[in-house]
Amino acid sequence: MLNKSFSVNVINKIGKFNKSIEIDSDKSLSLRGFLIGSISQNISEIKNVLESEDTYSAIDCLKKLGVKIKKIKPKHYLVYGKGLGSLYTKKNAVLNFGNSGTLARLLIGILATTPNIQIKVSGDKSLNKRNMKKLINLMSEFGAKFEKNKFTFPLKMTSSAMPVAIQYNSGVSAQLKSAVILAALNSYGITTIFENKLSRNHTENILSQNIDFFKIKKNVIKVSGKGYLNPLKMTVPGDPSSAAFFCAITIFTKNSFLKIRNVGLNPRRIGFYKLLKKHGAKIHFKNIKKKNNELIGDVFVKSSKLRPIKASAEYYPSTTDEYVILSVCAALTPGISIFKGISDLANKESSRAHEIKKILNQIGIKCILSDSEMKIFGVKEIKKLKKTIKVKDLGDHRICMATFCLSLITGIKSSIKGFETVNTSSPSFLKIIKQLGGKFEIKKTA
Repeated sequence: MLNKSFSVNVINKIGKFNKSIEIDSDKSLSLRGFLIGSISQNISEIKNVLESEDTYSAIDCLKKLGVKIKKIKPKHYLVYGKGLGSLYTKKNAVLNFGNSGTLARLLIGILATTPNIQIKVSGDKSLNKRNMKKLINLMSEFGAKFEKNKFTFPLKMTSSAMPVAIQYNSGVSAQLKSAVILAALNSYGITTIFENKLSRNHTENILSQNIDFFKIKKNVIKVSGKGYLNPLKMTVPGDPSSAAFFCAITIFTKNSFLKIRNVGLNPRRIGFYKLLKKHGAKIHFKNIKKKNNELIGDVFVKSSKLRPIKASAEYYPSTTDEYVILSVCAALTPGISIFKGISDLANKESSRAHEIKKILNQIGIKCILSDSEMKIFGVKEIKKLKKTIKVKDLGDHRICMATFCLSLITGIKSSIKGFETVNTSSPSFLKIIKQLGGKFEIKKTA
């Protein structure tokens, strides 16, 4: 699915800027719109969709499952819902999730309780390395069957013949929680989810708009199966995770200002912004409104001086995708920054904490890493080194983007392989960098 492979070289430090931009649409909401729309009744309308590789993977999978999806114009789609339990494909059909862990977990959640599904599921080389044991165990509770003692893709799955409700104590993973919710929709009985830690709630926000068998009370979610899903009508806001990288560039570029329009400001997605504001960043939210059960607003950010970042484990669920760029911020801030409760970073597109440590070590930044904690010894100014930061092809969009930002802020040259993976989440990334005045070279690889 990915475009032809290419690497990016960053050569020069970015100059000051004063800009207003609009970033790529939210990936989490775009994917959920297509997936939930496909099992709803009638026609769902989704506007401002993120047209990225992950989204195209979702569309391809759903079409294989018999869902009609029509593109009206750029970023505007109609999904002809088939209703709960109505997706179907031929025996041993292969569904390829590409690079998307979200798509993998959520669609397997739907299919685990959909009758007569016997499929092979797979992904790209990065996704195929990720451990799916927790997902497999949960879907097995609903009655789905998987290959014995195999917890990575590719693997075979057979849906449950008689799915019944379960009880689930959720942790920091919103994807696992969403998989359980989606599996519960077509199960018999009432599935109860106890939220021990508050993770992202996009799935709940979408479902609670239009059904009466989905209830949330005091961190307990109850899903009554075999109901009726009304069609969706939603407009996707800008992705706060994509916006975080441009905020970081602004903070560390002198005399700079940035306005980012129409960003999703779901309280469970803005840990990055809360942390940086708490430690001295000049970040403000304005023009806040609620649409489709999601808060949306404009983000204003100015050049700032940060204090060392102290992030307790409680920040992890709302900051999951931003720890890589937060690590860059920590490296550029004098003093010791500490990030706790980060053990789940090991099961992202790459082992992110280890990979960012390698990158920071290349520029002389000390980083101490344990299973669940990272300490970064930041400095006031990183000298412009003659050496080049080198990043191999990891299949991890966040590592690519964070390293790019590090080079752009410091002026240290970098060579980042496999940069095409950024198209999975932020296809406009390089275009926006150009708008801000950043310069780089693209080199195609075989």
